[in-house]
Amino acid sequence: MHQISAELKTWLYASGSLTQQLTDLANGQFQVEPTKEHFQRMRFSDAKWMGMPNQHTSWVRESLLYGCESQPWVKAKSIFPILSLQKRARIFQHIGTKPIGFFLFQRTNPACERRVIWLKDGWTRQSCYTWHGCKFIVQETFLESFELYLQKQHSAG
Repeated sequence: MHQISAELKTWLYASGSLTQQLTDLANGQFQVEPTKEHFQRMRFSDAKWMGMPNQHTSWVRESLLYGCESQPWVKAKSIFPILSLQKRARIFQHIGTKPIGFFLFQRTNPACERRVIWLKDGWTRQSCYTWHGCKFIVQETFLESFELYLQKQHSAG
């Protein structure tokens, strides 16, 4: 069984913008590197969580998030049901290298349900947001390089 370190637990359960939190940790440095954008059918569990029809199609954006090191800290995956893309969430299809959090938390504090799970790349938080009537999932996997950085910071501090 994989244990969650005390330092990482804080990040997994933090509310608010991960973009802002990583930027603060990295003294103002933050970068998004989109790795894949595509349409796919939603997984049954994700559709059920969002209250969407079974076999619903979604637009998926995968990216790596960097702080102040050359290794990525977070592997992110956002799942936008087609129904949400027909509303205000359509802007997320065209943000390029901008972080989703920049738009998501701009003058708003969206409703959020969260679950924390272990995936092969590390501890992951999945957040189901309701933003301007649109539902979507943002999944953030904290990579080993991030945990090592937190440990270095903790030892130095």
